Amino acid sequence: MRKASIERKTAETDISLALALDRSGVSDIQSGVGFLDHMLTLFARHGRFDLRVKCLGDTQVDAHHSVEDIGICLGQAFREALGDKKGIARYGDTTLPMDEALILTAADISGRAYLACELNIPAQKVGDFDTELVAEFWAAFVRSAACTLHIRQLAGMNSHHIIEGVFKSAARTLRKACAIDPSLGDEVPSTKGTL
Repeated sequence: MRKASIERKTAETDISLALALDRSGVSDIQSGVGFLDHMLTLFARHGRFDLRVKCLGDTQVDAHHSVEDIGICLGQAFREALGDKKGIARYGDTTLPMDEALILTAADISGRAYLACELNIPAQKVGDFDTELVAEFWAAFVRSAACTLHIRQLAGMNSHHIIEGVFKSAARTLRKACAIDPSLGDEVPSTKGTL
């Protein structure tokens, strides 16, 4: 089974995270940031990943450290769960409508960290969540996961719908990229022989 458990403790956060890639989308999210709890619950369900997150963070300051550090931990968990990456599809993409919002995501589990994030989120906050943290979360994720991720907003004016669309689309894209391709057998999907 492809799974990982990550522990991260700093002066700003104390996080435990468990991820299983090939499951049913069950989640238990306690990030200390209500909106992020909702987004990670959606992420787990739409990616069919089992995900458990518990974070004690300095949210009395703001949510930045918790959001970024959870992104780091989730990326580390993906990288660890994928192991040597033998037999994975490697690439995935999704175009996802969320009411008036339309989000495109594409991923390459390449071993190289790169994020292209083109979002125009109208509101600075959704509830008490700073919307600029969406890009921070995914930047932290790709650095730790060592993958390429493109996120592009094609349409949308509702900030909540845009962000929800991003997390749902990214989940479906990562599910495709991490999926085992039976035609590859024990191959690593690269001419270099490693990712």
